Amino acid sequence: MTINWKEYAPTHFYDELISTPGNARQSARRLVAYLRSLRDEEVEQRRRAAEATVKEMGVTFTVYTEEGNIDRAWPFDIIPRTIAKKQWDKTAEGLKQRLQALNLFIQDLYHEQKIVQDGVLPRYILEQSKNFRPECVGISPRYGVWANICGTDLVRDKDGEFYVLEDNLRVPSGVAYMLENRAITKRVLPDLFEQAHIAPIDDYPARLFDMLVSLSPRDIEQPVVVVLTPGIFNSAYFEHAFLAQQMGAELVEGSDLVVQSDECVYMKTVAGLQRVDVIYRRIDDLFLDPEAFTPDSVLGVPGLMRAWRKGNVAMANAPGAGVADDKVVYAFVPAIIKYYLDQDPIVPNVETFLCINEKERDYVLANLDKLVVKPANESGGYGMLVGPHSTKKERLEFAELIKANPRNYIAQPTLALSTAPTLVGNNSLEPRHLDLRPFVLQGASTYVTTGGLTRVAMRKGSLVVNSSQGGGSKDTWVVDTEAK
Repeated sequence: MTINWKEYAPTHFYDELISTPGNARQSARRLVAYLRSLRDEEVEQRRRAAEATVKEMGVTFTVYTEEGNIDRAWPFDIIPRTIAKKQWDKTAEGLKQRLQALNLFIQDLYHEQKIVQDGVLPRYILEQSKNFRPECVGISPRYGVWANICGTDLVRDKDGEFYVLEDNLRVPSGVAYMLENRAITKRVLPDLFEQAHIAPIDDYPARLFDMLVSLSPRDIEQPVVVVLTPGIFNSAYFEHAFLAQQMGAELVEGSDLVVQSDECVYMKTVAGLQRVDVIYRRIDDLFLDPEAFTPDSVLGVPGLMRAWRKGNVAMANAPGAGVADDKVVYAFVPAIIKYYLDQDPIVPNVETFLCINEKERDYVLANLDKLVVKPANESGGYGMLVGPHSTKKERLEFAELIKANPRNYIAQPTLALSTAPTLVGNNSLEPRHLDLRPFVLQGASTYVTTGGLTRVAMRKGSLVVNSSQGGGSKDTWVVDTEAK
């Protein structure tokens, strides 16, 4: 007996693999034909092999709870998600366009602020920004690029087109899981990689390292690159260690670095102090330097901002990049692209209502049961209201929060997020909602991963895909359907 793919029926949502009951989309035909050929026991073998591989490779993520931090095995579904290369190529161009415009925007905000003077971005949005850092005014990172690594969250609506849900420009995470998803899938479904034309993703660590090296203030053959982590209790520590190992860079904590009187950064080694050229920092701005930001921070490096301001060390992402990582600023990104590039967005935004606008706020308050409401600077699925799945009590509480601080909230329609066949329960197939986080690197040039991290809402009907909220993940295949 085999899993009955003919009984898998996409609902009114766009399904990534199946167009109509029993019919696979072109990008998924080889995959679905292969999966159809497997008996139930073979599917179970592959599912168990995936679980064993996750444990063997030590792929974990950390959940913060009231009882303490809990390490959990990475939740992985063996059925990949497929995207046609032709559609992905267009999407990748849109992501490059978006990050180029956002970096021009950040550079402008820390210098002339022309976009504010010209009335494209209301001044109050900048003045009330939690992530604008006055300490960064007048600084120009190499190439004028502040956000060197961006994780852009994409969703597909019922029309099958990609939309940008949000930009992550501070310390975006998840790329290690994208790479591990591929490694697991190659072990579990090796035959398919010989048959299907799946775009590789293995070169990401090398591209990341090359981009970081290009930021070095010293013109030397081997600049010293380090990954700065808050430590083992951080939820993304697995990724910090993984990327450092893959790049051949040192993984350091703040206590491993020191700024000397020459205002250069040095790493403590058994052979003495070694100068550091580039810091891939995975610590939030406010904890980077107790001299400049939070005085009692033990995670950062005293004097780090002085060294950066002097141009003696590069940091990626640059402090202050988070000024564009604001869900209120997100609503203005189409206008930002038009202002700096004189282009229309290739990948559109999701329709967004700004609660600081009285007319839009009234609409939001009257339709909380239909909308998704998000705070401006939270991440990980925290602090949001999913209207159709909320209680009356929750909606009343959110109404008060919005009225008390309208600048801090936006609202969006509840999208008909695309689905994909997912193994649940006793290896039965059910549609589950998902999103996609591709990663964009910008230095002297710009690079977009082929695909990205697909996150899956494992609970039936749920739209929340974050692993911290019970979500899982799938491998993402960009498939060249025109290749012979």
